[in-house]
Amino acid sequence: MEKAGARKLGVGIAHMVIHFMDGTKIVFRYPKQAGHDAATIAATVKKALETDKIVVEAQGALLVIPGRNIKYVQITPVPDELPKGILRHAEIVG
Repeated sequence: MEKAGARKLGVGIAHMVIHFMDGTKIVFRYPKQAGHDAATIAATVKKALETDKIVVEAQGALLVIPGRNIKYVQITPVPDELPKGILRHAEIVG
């Protein structure tokens, strides 16, 4: 559970759910990875969106997950800053 004010300060816990093409998923919990300014955070998010794989260090192992196996990724909470071109404040309705 996030501490009060954690989102504002760029600290706390985040979750990433990777949904695979075969219908399975894996869930990661990690300390929020935040920069110190809006431009750094947005640039980091943009770089992650442009890569062809997700690399995660978890429980003493390095996991390299090829993008071709991924259906979609869900990250919560939303990073404090996002690059331009991302639809904000949407609602899933179906």
